[in-house]
Amino acid sequence: MMTPAPQRRYQDVAAELRTLIRAKGLRPGDRLLTERQIAQRLDVGRSLVRDAIVMLEVEGLVQVRQGSGIYLIKSPVTTALKVDDDIGPFELLEARMVLESAVAGLAAATVTKADIAALRRTLEQERRSIEEGDGDYSADRNFHLLIAEATQNGALVGMVTDLWDRRARSRMWAKLHSRIFDGTYRSRWLGDHQDIFEALRARDSVRARKSMGDHIARVSHTLMQLSDPDDPSFDGFLFSAIRARQAL
Repeated sequence: MMTPAPQRRYQDVAAELRTLIRAKGLRPGDRLLTERQIAQRLDVGRSLVRDAIVMLEVEGLVQVRQGSGIYLIKSPVTTALKVDDDIGPFELLEARMVLESAVAGLAAATVTKADIAALRRTLEQERRSIEEGDGDYSADRNFHLLIAEATQNGALVGMVTDLWDRRARSRMWAKLHSRIFDGTYRSRWLGDHQDIFEALRARDSVRARKSMGDHIARVSHTLMQLSDPDDPSFDGFLFSAIRARQAL
């Protein structure tokens, strides 16, 4: 008999939100507490609250109105839509920060001339995609996977690929991304990729590890800002970079 997958923490937070909605007697059209208020009330971080809200969006329970707030669109039911195979967008980013930072550090010690050439071509592809505004993110994914391949460790390649595949099939990630309309961030992330590339080319493991960690932290921070339903000027980090690095 297969052991059921453990409940993810953001799913626990979503369940607590459903209970809170029922306890307060909220009706469709009513505005929920702000994310900040929810985080304080449940004593959890903003990243967990954001993942829980995205999950409730996928379920069709709430609607996020940018710069206005979170609104109930139907009453919660006892049996929620199952998204057990999904992964919270910010949970995913934290996992990537831990894994891919370490991968970049190792890759700097094992990278070959052929790897460097492939990474350079991928950066050029990413730059052209941004300049043409074609919405093609494949070079972004390829850049990260090429770094994993440069470690010459099949297990690490498999783990990094799995995280990117989870992102590709995630309904929660798609829901989050549908609320993002600012494309200027892609140019900033390309600059991050260039820094990572230079560290790899210099075979500087410490710099490569740090550059990758800083890059994913900035991605997380940007997504937190661009998708904030309560306060578009919110400038807090989605999760503590210190926490992630302590896990390395």
